Amino acid sequence: MSVRDVTAKTPAPWGSRLLGSPQESSGVRRIRIQLLLTVPLLLANFTGMVVSLALGGFVLPGPSVFTRDLLLLDVLAAPVYAGLATVFGVWWGTTRGLGALRWAIDPDHVPTEAEQSTAAAVPRKLVVQQAALWFGGLVVLTTLYGLADPELIAKIAFAVGFSAIVVCANSYLIIEFALRPVTTRVLEAAPAHRRRGIGVFGRSLLAWILGSGVPVGGLMVIAVLALARSDVSVERLAVCVLALGGATLVFGLLLMTQTLAATVAPIEGVRRAMRQVEKGDLDVWLAVYDGTELGELQSGFNHMVQGLREREQIRDLFGRHVGQDVADAALAAEPALGGVETDAAALFIDIIGSTTMTATRPPTETVALLNRFFGIVVDEVERCGGLLNKFEGDAALAVFGTPSPLPDAAGAALACARAIRARLGEIPELTAGLGVAAGRVVAGNVGAHQRYEFTVIGDAVNEAARLCELAKQDSGLLLASASTVAAADSAEAEHWALGESVTLRGRVAPTTLARPR
Repeated sequence: MSVRDVTAKTPAPWGSRLLGSPQESSGVRRIRIQLLLTVPLLLANFTGMVVSLALGGFVLPGPSVFTRDLLLLDVLAAPVYAGLATVFGVWWGTTRGLGALRWAIDPDHVPTEAEQSTAAAVPRKLVVQQAALWFGGLVVLTTLYGLADPELIAKIAFAVGFSAIVVCANSYLIIEFALRPVTTRVLEAAPAHRRRGIGVFGRSLLAWILGSGVPVGGLMVIAVLALARSDVSVERLAVCVLALGGATLVFGLLLMTQTLAATVAPIEGVRRAMRQVEKGDLDVWLAVYDGTELGELQSGFNHMVQGLREREQIRDLFGRHVGQDVADAALAAEPALGGVETDAAALFIDIIGSTTMTATRPPTETVALLNRFFGIVVDEVERCGGLLNKFEGDAALAVFGTPSPLPDAAGAALACARAIRARLGEIPELTAGLGVAAGRVVAGNVGAHQRYEFTVIGDAVNEAARLCELAKQDSGLLLASASTVAAADSAEAEHWALGESVTLRGRVAPTTLARPR
């Protein structure tokens, strides 16, 4: 089952409405992915530049960078490199990163192994690209400012390096989020080779290291620098600690929020889908977009629901073959050979002239007539609470009172026979005889341990079959035994009139016949 066919019912199949739906056009998805990658990454890098400027220019102890000697570097070198890095980063990410995902625009294209590997590597490559640009900035700016004033080396390197770490960590989470639809396509194409990243534990630990560990380490570095320099005042040190501590709170909260959102989204999707399954809706399928253990959870849920659907299909097919009551009884308890003695009623119906009909009509037409005929029989038997026990070519046997008990099995069988006889007028090409009898029978599984079927055996079944034979020559085409009418409720018995007594074929005692009034 395709994700695009089933996740239409889910408002956010990939964990966020920002990612759209599987039904949107390829052009819209291409623009959406481009915007979700470009805009947040530009904002993250711009924020990193501002933080780097604030740390190097106002927070960290050491010589000021805003002097006449450094004016050329302040207004030319740093802005020019930042602008060139931004333009180059957008161009590189669009042509190299998104260029490798052109296949994802075609919704019917199945990615090859090479395309799968390339797509899975896009987040890592884009982060490496950004890290390279930031590292280049660290080298260039530290070198230039260090040539002007060696005491600025540690200050510039720390300011740029701190911002680079936070930006790259934040960018990786942004890229993974934006590429969830592509990840789904990759994992669908290769379900047996799911990629495993650092996992949920590793992702959370990395978020703590980058959001808290690195900034705290930075505070310790500032403390060491302050101890090493005698010109750092207490006020200056307090400003450094407060500024870096505030940045730690903001960026640490941002990283942790993104990490938790990436962890909670798959779990929330599984929880919603489980509620649908609890309500009986098995037409559920989750988009697998996470490469960690959470993706295995999503995939495992899909396999579980697929198994439930197959089980329900088998149960439905089983019920169509043997009857729903028999199927429910077989599923509720361990089936075994043998049966139990009970009171039940049998209804036997057989088409008149079926041999001639088969010889004079095309097989397809004959089958169509039989299906219309048995459709009426099944409808009325089920409406009256009976079980269509078996089809025998052009005949059928229905039982009432077993395996599910009925308060008035005889009355239900008689009412069902009258209803069938009335509805057979819908098929003028067919006529059929009906016989109804009630009494003690043995109901259970008959056959061998390898294969058996539920059936009903007893004098009432034989009597119903003989009454059906006799009804074919009777003008009303429907006969029942007087004992069956006597066993029925008075409301149903009033519809029947007793007639003559006959000795049916193969029986010793005579049977008093009953016909509908």
